[in-house]
Amino acid sequence: MKNVIIGQYVPGNSFIYRMDPRAKILTIFFFVIIVFLANNITTYSILVLFTITSILLSKVPIGYIYKGLKPILWIVLFTLILHLFMTKEGDVVVDFGWLTVHEGGIRQGVFISLRFILLIMVTSLLTLTTTPIEITDGMESLLSPFKRFGVPAHELALMMSISLRFIPTLMEETEKIIKAQSARGVEFTTGSLKERFKAIVPLLVPLFISAFRRAEDLALAMEARGYRGGEGRTKLRELVWKASDNSVFILLGAMTILLIMLRS
Repeated sequence: MKNVIIGQYVPGNSFIYRMDPRAKILTIFFFVIIVFLANNITTYSILVLFTITSILLSKVPIGYIYKGLKPILWIVLFTLILHLFMTKEGDVVVDFGWLTVHEGGIRQGVFISLRFILLIMVTSLLTLTTTPIEITDGMESLLSPFKRFGVPAHELALMMSISLRFIPTLMEETEKIIKAQSARGVEFTTGSLKERFKAIVPLLVPLFISAFRRAEDLALAMEARGYRGGEGRTKLRELVWKASDNSVFILLGAMTILLIMLRS
């Protein structure tokens, strides 16, 4: 549970921290799109360079990035193995008789796994360098043009903010329940797969009860403070789009053109 960094904010003061939250959200959105343009060593090298530069500019401790990667490393490994033995393209590199590994399988497995790692590393920077309040304001501002089509921009942004805010709290609550159940003799790490699934049931029931209780307390607190939705609300902190934010999008545009030109 300690390795889950979704919703965690690490205080800091760097170029990435000072960026407008709208710029960070849009940057990640476009990065998720252009990462699929890479299909060879050169284009993936450009994406790796961009990701490493972003992490260094953010000055977020590498330990936090590694903690975010640890829970998904087994998925990356599974993806790599799946492509090694299922993709039959190119020359045969290893031949076990009934099982062969092709050059295309190695290339595809490495590229897909690397793409997955890059996406996790870049998207983790959003929550690590941006407070939930800033994410809420940024999402609401980006969705505000769609209000004329009936999209509840404020409500959607508020829901996302509350979700991000309570992810670490629920993880902490889960860890406490696991320790309490383990002290009562419940085994979560031993036994067959069926027994492990059965052991999760005593964990889920108190966790759901706790989550519903927290949701009810939050609703009562918001009503007591006079919350009536986003209509007519003012903001304490106004978002300011700076020239440095434009430079990031110029860099993204240049990188997109470069990826398209260097594609195989």
